[in-house]
Amino acid sequence: MAEIRFTKVERGETKIRNVPIAVTPEGFWCCPSPVGLQKTLKTQNSINKSKHPPSPPHPNASLHKKQPLSADKKSAENASKLVSSDDHKSSNNGDPGSNVPVLTGDITPRNKAENLPRKISIAFGEPGTSDMKVVLLGKHGFSVKLNVHRRVLAENSSFFAEKLAGLKHGVPRLQMDDCEDVEIYVETVGLMYCKDMKRRLIKQSVQRVLRILKVAEAIGFSSCIPPCLDYLEAAPWVGEDEEEKVVSSVLRLQSEGVGVNPVLKRVSSNVSKPPKDTLSHIVELVLMSNEDRGRREMKSIVLKLLRENNSNSDCDRSPDICYETIYAWCRSCLASLLTHFRQATEPMNCKEPIAKQIALEADNLAWLLDILAERQVADKFALMWASQQELASLHQKVPAMNRYHVSCITARLFVGIGSGELLPLKDTRHLLLQTWLEPLINDYSWLNHACRSFDKKMVEEGIGRTILTLPLEDQQSILLSWLSNFLKSGDNCPNLQRAFEVWWRRTFIRPYAEPRANQDHSKNSSVT
Repeated sequence: MAEIRFTKVERGETKIRNVPIAVTPEGFWCCPSPVGLQKTLKTQNSINKSKHPPSPPHPNASLHKKQPLSADKKSAENASKLVSSDDHKSSNNGDPGSNVPVLTGDITPRNKAENLPRKISIAFGEPGTSDMKVVLLGKHGFSVKLNVHRRVLAENSSFFAEKLAGLKHGVPRLQMDDCEDVEIYVETVGLMYCKDMKRRLIKQSVQRVLRILKVAEAIGFSSCIPPCLDYLEAAPWVGEDEEEKVVSSVLRLQSEGVGVNPVLKRVSSNVSKPPKDTLSHIVELVLMSNEDRGRREMKSIVLKLLRENNSNSDCDRSPDICYETIYAWCRSCLASLLTHFRQATEPMNCKEPIAKQIALEADNLAWLLDILAERQVADKFALMWASQQELASLHQKVPAMNRYHVSCITARLFVGIGSGELLPLKDTRHLLLQTWLEPLINDYSWLNHACRSFDKKMVEEGIGRTILTLPLEDQQSILLSWLSNFLKSGDNCPNLQRAFEVWWRRTFIRPYAEPRANQDHSKNSSVT
């Protein structure tokens, strides 16, 4: 561990403090960030003030001052030992690229009453071997002075090669004003001295490598870009934000003609759109699964992802699912469900496996309905379900504990129609109510107590709104039939009182209001 020295200028005084910096045999260093340095200064100032509060002169005051000075002397002795060891390594090899020059210098004690610095200057490198100085000016007066080698910068950076072309020989000095990322700038320059940049990037984070890549691109450090891309291709990207940053940075390089295909292959394919067969195969695997937990979780995940694609404003990017294939699965599930109901009504038949198969097929149909409803193509499903008269007739012959899963499909259709998510034709809505409202009422108690996803208020509102979309005569016949069931069952029947009130006003109040208005209008016309 070598020592890095920075100089703080405040009120005409020059103060020096040592900051540890890692120097490797290949010449790679890690410069501390400006914020870290300022925090170090603040911490040290607070410690000094707490240890040495202001006090009046005392004859033995010199005894109290010796302790911090002795600590500084010890750190100076340790620093001189580290510097001498690094100097010994540098003297063994005259090549400036073989070792990073290290700092030489003494340490002076800090003043207790000093304020936070307005300017910090960091200088490292051995002036004896360096032939160039680069000064980086960052924010808040923070600056870094680099003692580097002209040949190393010119060979690795097109930016520095162009700047150095017009400078005279000697010890040139370049100053970089308004440097946004001084810390990464220093680290990128340090990579010019590394023989194996890829190995040095392994311990870095993705965010830090992106910053290095940005600086390397800005200074024309072309040999640094491939190791950074290799790192980004192999390292995991954590979170969508990090992935977007990587992709945007890589796409910027691609526009400049840099080969970045290995990195982009993680997020893009040679095929412009996802193939229909892949999506269909995923749906088929979920439907064919017999494991409850895996099937349940994957249904939720696939539906969520399809919903996200549906909410995407760019319709061209949404997956193109073959809906005819989905409807083919719906017909297959309906046929299987009808077969299981027939078997369940047969005497001397084992009920438990059939009940499980009925629940499975009903759950598959409900999931397919959710997919179609999310894509606004479920009107055809409503007609298919409303046309299942045989299934509805067998429904009452099967025990409620085995059949109530089927009523979840009916409830989902009513909710979709009531919310405007489905817009089937009038005849389809009427047929749906005629075929499946009574079976739903018969299973209502089981739906309330055994179905976790059942939302009583939402279903009741959906049924009522569906009824109110029909002609007034159809509303009357359906609501009067419901009223008979509600007066007998109470809580075991859906509460459609709001729909009943609307029908009542349409039937008994408005017809009397309209003739009265016409009568008043005729009276006014006769008076005139």
